[in-house]
Formats: sequence, structure tokens, C-alpha cells
Amino acid sequence: MTLLNIENLTIAFGGLKAVDNFEIKIDGHELVGLIGPNGAGKTTVFNMLTGVYLPSAGKIELNGINVVGMNPNDIVKIGAARTFQNIRLFGALTVLENIKIAYHNELDYGILATILRTKKYWQQEKKANEECLKILRFFDMEQYADLLASNLPYGKQRKLEIARALATSPKLLLLDEPAAGMNPQETEELMATINLIKKEFDIAILLIEHDMKLVMGICERIVCIDYGKIIAAGTPEHIRTNPAVIKAYLGE
Repeated sequence: MTLLNIENLTIAFGGLKAVDNFEIKIDGHELVGLIGPNGAGKTTVFNMLTGVYLPSAGKIELNGINVVGMNPNDIVKIGAARTFQNIRLFGALTVLENIKIAYHNELDYGILATILRTKKYWQQEKKANEECLKILRFFDMEQYADLLASNLPYGKQRKLEIARALATSPKLLLLDEPAAGMNPQETEELMATINLIKKEFDIAILLIEHDMKLVMGICERIVCIDYGKIIAAGTPEHIRTNPAVIKAYLGE
């Protein structure tokens, strides 16, 4: 079943087309890579998919719903969650609090219950703590629950951002350069983590990444764009030897 269907997606900034007729379909359990040189338009695709940018043209259907023009928070409720190139954690909050912020859609109490600290409030808060600790346990980070997010090592901060995205119960997880700044050991751990997420959380993943070892090692399909246009799509084996991809990265 098609979870994400993007057709003829286009956006222009000042007359320059940053993304031009981009198309992709992703099934409910696929792990797909989106690659291309710096400035190719990869993150711009993510920004349109998540409601940060409004496309100039095209269609984005998530779980059968056209999300073009929707607010980012509404798109999260439909089932898309993302991470960012530059880590965007709440550094002054604890690791657990960062996860709980993303879990708020699952809570069922209002402002009055919060002010009065009703029984329902405490029941919901207990449930939130338990569920968010489960997510941290999955990432082997439960021991950091009470640590400020800003005090985590870099690799753990990357993991926390992915964990926070998963707390929204997404159907589609968008990872924007999750291995950026990681050393080889951290990248290996990340590869294992992404594979485990796909298996245990039963979701689709769309991954932007420059680390070709990671992309080739875990993605089932890869789409390559350059100057906002798709220049190649197929299996890792096909992409690895594709002349257009080699030219885009290395030149003629």
C-alpha cells in the first residue's frame, strides 16, 4: 500500500526552481534514500512534505490525504515526523522532557486539569512517563532520562532527536542527515538503530544522507536529485554505477 505519493512537486525561490517536478512513491514499510550533492534540493523536499514550505505546484499525499497547505503540527498528526540537519533539541530540558513534548498528542487532558492537578492529569502524566521511558529504553538511553539534553554527547543527541520523532507515533519517519558529524563507530551504531526502528516500529523511512556507506548499506531504494531534478532512481547497485550520479558527485 502506498503511504507517501508525491507528484510533480515544484518550488521556486525568486524565479529559481529549487525542486522541479519531483516524484516519489513509498510503501508502508520501505526504507528509501534521497541523495544528491549539496544544494540539490533534498531538504527542500522535506520542508514541503512537512508543511514548512508551500509548493509552487504538485501533490503530496500522506496516508491518502493531501497535505499541501497544512500546518506542520497537523501533518505530524497524520503521520509524518522528522529530524533536522542541525540538531534541534530543547537543550535546557531533560532527555525525558524532550520525548514528552513530542508525546503530547497522545495526552487527553485540558488546561483546567493541568491547573487543578486532577486525577486524570496524574494518570495521563504517569502513562506519558512510562511510554517515553520505553522509547528511551529502546535506544539504550534510559540512564540519561534526567540529564539535560545539552549535556549529552553528540551521537546521543542525534539518537535523542530520532527518539523524539518516534514519540509522535509516525507512519513515515524523515531523517535529514542523521549521520552528520558522527565518527565511524557512531555511524555503525546508527545503521543498526535505523534497521531496528524499521523492524520494531513497523514504519516507512525516507533518509537524506551523504554517507554513502550508510545509504548503500541500509536503503532498499535510492533516489538521486541534482539541481532539484531527479537524475536517477533504483536499487543501491544501480545507483552505485549510474553515470549521471557519478557525474553529479564527481564531475566529468
